[in-house]
Amino acid sequence: MSNANSNRVKPGDLELKEKVVAINRVTKTTKGGRTFSFSALVVVGNENGIVGHGLGKAKEVQGAITKGIEDAKKNLVKVPIMHGTIPHETFVKAGAAKVLLKPAAPGTGVIAGGSMRAVLESAGITDVLAKSLGSANPHNVVKATMKALEDMRDPVVVAKTRNVSLKKVFNG
Repeated sequence: MSNANSNRVKPGDLELKEKVVAINRVTKTTKGGRTFSFSALVVVGNENGIVGHGLGKAKEVQGAITKGIEDAKKNLVKVPIMHGTIPHETFVKAGAAKVLLKPAAPGTGVIAGGSMRAVLESAGITDVLAKSLGSANPHNVVKATMKALEDMRDPVVVAKTRNVSLKKVFNG
């Protein structure tokens, strides 16, 4: 897990944009009646290679979203992006959700489902082919997508470890 920890980013002076992925209403029945609370799954990113996700719970929707944004800012990671797409294909499991990400040619756009789309667009990826397999639970799909992006290897770093010319990486 040393690779995942090295990708961590501090929120600092970043201009982050928030996207609410899912809001869930939870009911607790007590002898006095029903008590409602809300949970919000939020994705934040600067659309330039930094993205994070968080979960907030509160009695009101706005409070849950605010808490989710604060949690997401604590979980920011740096994602390698090459020419608007991801550097290589990846397949990741998180919980019951499985996620497949493939690089795409410029102009393809983000071909992905709802919760995956939010993560990929917040990261600043403009061209990618993505498929969510298994569970459609937004929490697990977001976690799997984030794990896939964290596990991405930067082509420049890989080239240096292999002693390959950087011209081959960007021209080939």
